[in-house]
Amino acid sequence: CLESSRTHSTATQPLFISPSLCVLFPCLLDPTCCYTGHLFTFSFVYSTHYYMECSKKLAHCFFILAFAVSNVSSFTLKMGLLKVGVPKTWDESKKDLGYIRKAGIRQFISTYNRVKDLKGDELLWGDEIEYGVFHIDPENKKIRLSLRAKEIMDQLNQKEAENSQYSEGCHWVPEYGAWMVEATPNRPYTGFSTDLLRVERNMRLRRKRILTALKENEIAPTVSSFPLLGALGDDGSVPPVEVGGPASQSEYIGDGIINPHPRFGTLTANIRQRRGTKVNIKVPLFRDHDTPEFKDFGAVQSGSIDGCCGSDAQRLWRYGKGDACEEEHGKGYVTVGCSTTSLDEANDESTGMPTMQKWLVNVQCAGCKGLFYRSAPHVIVPDADWPRNGDVVIGYEIPDTPGWIRLQNGYYLPMHSDDGSVQFLHKVSQRAQAQNAEMKRIGSSTPVFLAKGNETEDVASLLGGTVAVLEPDASGDSEEQSDAVNGSKHKEVLRAAVHMDAMAFGMGCCCLQITFQAKDIEESRFIFDQLNVMAPIMMALTASTPILKGRLLDTDARWGIISESVDDRTPAERGRVDPDAPYDYYNAHGQRRVYKSRYDSISTYIYQGVMARGQDTGGLANRVLNIYNDIPLEIDEESYQELRKAGVDPALSQHLAHLFIRDPLVVFNGAVEEVDDGTQTEHFESIQSTNWQTVRWKPPPPRNNPNAPHIGWRTEFRSMEIQLTDFENAAFAVFIVLLQRTILTFDLNLYIPISRVDANMQRAHSRNSAAKGKFFFRRHLAPLEEGDDGYGVKYVSMFEKAANGDYGGSFNGQEDEEDEDGVSYNRRTAPTAPGSEEENAFEEMTMEEIMCGKGNYFPGLIPLVRAYLDHIGADSASMERLNTYLDFIERRAIGELVTPATWIRNFVRSHPEYKNDSYVSDEIAYDLMVACKEIGEGTRHVPELLGDVKIRPITTDGAYQTKLDSKRVTNQRIMQLLQRYTRRQSVFDVDFSSDLAKFADLDADSDSNTARSNAEIGS
Repeated sequence: CLESSRTHSTATQPLFISPSLCVLFPCLLDPTCCYTGHLFTFSFVYSTHYYMECSKKLAHCFFILAFAVSNVSSFTLKMGLLKVGVPKTWDESKKDLGYIRKAGIRQFISTYNRVKDLKGDELLWGDEIEYGVFHIDPENKKIRLSLRAKEIMDQLNQKEAENSQYSEGCHWVPEYGAWMVEATPNRPYTGFSTDLLRVERNMRLRRKRILTALKENEIAPTVSSFPLLGALGDDGSVPPVEVGGPASQSEYIGDGIINPHPRFGTLTANIRQRRGTKVNIKVPLFRDHDTPEFKDFGAVQSGSIDGCCGSDAQRLWRYGKGDACEEEHGKGYVTVGCSTTSLDEANDESTGMPTMQKWLVNVQCAGCKGLFYRSAPHVIVPDADWPRNGDVVIGYEIPDTPGWIRLQNGYYLPMHSDDGSVQFLHKVSQRAQAQNAEMKRIGSSTPVFLAKGNETEDVASLLGGTVAVLEPDASGDSEEQSDAVNGSKHKEVLRAAVHMDAMAFGMGCCCLQITFQAKDIEESRFIFDQLNVMAPIMMALTASTPILKGRLLDTDARWGIISESVDDRTPAERGRVDPDAPYDYYNAHGQRRVYKSRYDSISTYIYQGVMARGQDTGGLANRVLNIYNDIPLEIDEESYQELRKAGVDPALSQHLAHLFIRDPLVVFNGAVEEVDDGTQTEHFESIQSTNWQTVRWKPPPPRNNPNAPHIGWRTEFRSMEIQLTDFENAAFAVFIVLLQRTILTFDLNLYIPISRVDANMQRAHSRNSAAKGKFFFRRHLAPLEEGDDGYGVKYVSMFEKAANGDYGGSFNGQEDEEDEDGVSYNRRTAPTAPGSEEENAFEEMTMEEIMCGKGNYFPGLIPLVRAYLDHIGADSASMERLNTYLDFIERRAIGELVTPATWIRNFVRSHPEYKNDSYVSDEIAYDLMVACKEIGEGTRHVPELLGDVKIRPITTDGAYQTKLDSKRVTNQRIMQLLQRYTRRQSVFDVDFSSDLAKFADLDADSDSNTARSNAEIGS
């Protein structure tokens, strides 16, 4: 781009810089640069002033590069990378969507083949904490967004570069909001117990350092959300930003509060354009005594502010499923479900949660005994363990392939013969259970639909035609739930809603995330599955988001808000009438039914299990045996087949093909076909990184040079909410790490059906769910010593035997063997336990029961973690602090301590300016955020939140090391210093002797003081 009009310029000349140099030296890029082929081309102006400024910047960049090269062995675990480039508009991007999807699969296959056999990596892990920066006006008691995040981040990273010779440091990266900064440790934590003590120290260091970059009228508390976001019009930030803009087109916030990096604005605009409308976020409004939106609702129950279904019931906000309510009632309302029993919830379609259907195999033709599996429609797999007549299989109809169902095990079956004359599969009641022992041994009898008592129907009765073979009714509906199964239906209740319409409402929330490096691919997949079960549990326990848009919400967590804020599904994909479909270039033309937003819980487990002891595995090596994948899994068929041809097993192929039902959201100029699929993963990451799930499985990134650090297979845990103090954040981060190690060491099995995990996610949003809610959780984490149907006295676990003092240390009389990688048989079979032992394997538990134990058969997660620490022999200094963390989490789990969400809601409702109307005023928001700042910095103690844990005050003192500098100073500076201190000469003379005595006393105590300070974790 030749430029000829810059002030003071005397000449222009094109300068060519490679994209890699642009990443290293962003200070060289002129805003007018354009991308041509593989080179950036832009003007370089030879004026004296301009040349000197650029020279200074260039010298600084080379200084940073030189230092980086000299420290290549210092491994920095970066949690994310923002691409430098010019993004295309959505219309320009459409023609590239198909290419990027296919290239992304090719890139994964290339990576997989290169690194699938990596083994032996050590545990490395890190945390991410996000901060919001706010401008306060103490005189008028107002608080606003401070849009200085980039300036603050640049300042902090400059200081990190200047202090990078020290081992402990921070790494600062941009986040979605122009008021948000994300921070991570500059190097990962290792797998030693002493490194667990680094976590809180580093978090405190991050808080200290961000304080150094704030102005006098700014604060940066660790809160989940800004309570007045979208409630103040043009006056919501400093500097003010006009509401609206081309990216969001919001009625409530302006595009100016979005981070100026082009990725974020492009994401906002493209999500809206792909969806066809603005995003539609509707969260149940908290009903207080004088909330005006509820004036026409029924009277509030005596002693309750719920007004829904009783103060003891859980109000389930089914986020992402509010289209029908909007069509009927408008944007000011949302329906919530009032849960009654777990059986009702499992079988009631009004929950909006998709579940698999059961199908009876009954091929009625001469000599036919059943059906062969198909690896794809019309592609027979003759050597697999095919279902016989009388078996009940579980799957769902493929919308775009009529006459076929896709099974939970990754295979396909035809519903009828090609000409439709012979029916192969018959839809049956969810109570139906197969009696075929051969199928039972491979887990065909999923426990999802079982219930206590005699509510199951056997295959013999089904084949006799006496019960429950469901036929379409006159209206064309294929199934109608039996009242005998349902008991009573859910009570759907209309509630007033807080409406929001922009990505910033969700992506403007802050959180706590943890990423682990596993020893190999198998361990990373196993931990992915286990942590999926923990995601809603930990979200409820850390809940901290009860306010948005200046209103109290009837929910406590952020997840559903973010889910709806980035929901780019077309109306057809959301199951609505879509007059604009089909869409050129979109995946499946934008018409495939997609049940979840791209920001949601996972939809399939990915660990590949093995057969039970002594069983024939012939023909089953590539079969998904996981009986817990019980919800429909939309996949991109072409991607799935490509992955299977490349040798990727069905479980992992399903997961990846499910991710690739999405379209890429940001496409950069010159970075489509120019990307090398054999060495880069840019297109894979463009889809992988915009599937924001509760747990993310992360392959090793490419190593672009021999000196690049090795990074292995990783799992990211994403559901936890940010806490007000570094102590709390460290406690939960450390707990997740310890739980992960406990699961691996003790061979624990947390599997429950995915549908129950999704139910837990809905329950975890409910107000005060940590104290009052119940969650589905596995009853027995270890293999059963004996077993019946799961509710009799014969169902005895290893833990129960240990509690009774009669455990002999073996499984059914056999020692548990390990494979060549040290993985036990029990772990390898965890997702594929025989159906007879899995029936009723889970139940509803309170948070206290999950964390602290229930009966003598479920020991609780915290006692298991304590047992693990005892097993590894953790050092006493580490144990002292770790016990403090575990004690704190236990007290929160049993309800002695409240979650931040409960504390915040109580703070608002007890504020003298609160009018019992669910509104959060300027003054209330100001006082709340200042209180949160003081709690985080240790100047205000809140016993109901922290118990007897006192946070040592945090200031800017000690944020950076002070160098004993010997650089010469000017005479003028020497005279200034001498004048400052010679004025104190008389005082010094008088107090000299007593000061010497004090110094002598301090010196005598120095050894004990040093030992004490070393034992203090936050120092």
